[in-house]
Amino acid sequence: MNLLLTISTVFSAIALYFVISMARHARRRRPVRATRSLVGGVVSGCAGAASIMLAFSYYGYDRLVGEQLVGTVRFTESAPQDFVARLTIDGETDRTFHLLGNEWQIDARVVIWKPPATLLGLDPIYQLDRISGRYSTIEDERSQARTVYPLSEPVTLDVWQFARKYPKLMPGVDAQYGTATYLPMAQGAIYEVKMTRTGLIARPLNDAAIKAVGEWTQ
Repeated sequence: MNLLLTISTVFSAIALYFVISMARHARRRRPVRATRSLVGGVVSGCAGAASIMLAFSYYGYDRLVGEQLVGTVRFTESAPQDFVARLTIDGETDRTFHLLGNEWQIDARVVIWKPPATLLGLDPIYQLDRISGRYSTIEDERSQARTVYPLSEPVTLDVWQFARKYPKLMPGVDAQYGTATYLPMAQGAIYEVKMTRTGLIARPLNDAAIKAVGEWTQ
């Protein structure tokens, strides 16, 4: 993080130098040199903006270091195919969601670094994207009501979104990686959700969840 901020500061200073140089050459009526300074300022400014975006996104996302606990989800059944899910994430206020269906699904977005960004020694980062209810059968998926909720707030400087829209401007960022996991909902079931190097996984934590998974896989 500090390295990214240092790099962004350096590129911003270089861009400022080129802007001052361009203005000086323009006053002295040196169009060729002014143009060169303009190009240098644009290039270094873009590099500085990209570094700032990476720094803020790296801070706003969670670092992926081995297998780590994301949170727990517990379910209360209100009616058939109608559940209340309570999501608990360490350090955050618990959130509840009304989910319709037989199953629940949680999605996340992952950013993986590739050359030249790998030279910075950054860990992969991730951010939870959404939680939704789903149905066991394709027929119900097509005909029944769907429920889905965001798990992260949209931000202006989001490296995942920017890299997907403009991959050529972010050559060191691999943002093509989405991951999801889903399991059955049941009264009193509790699951833990973990992020691993290969993606999201969910595991049953109590007897109600173990029973639901056992019946679901038959």
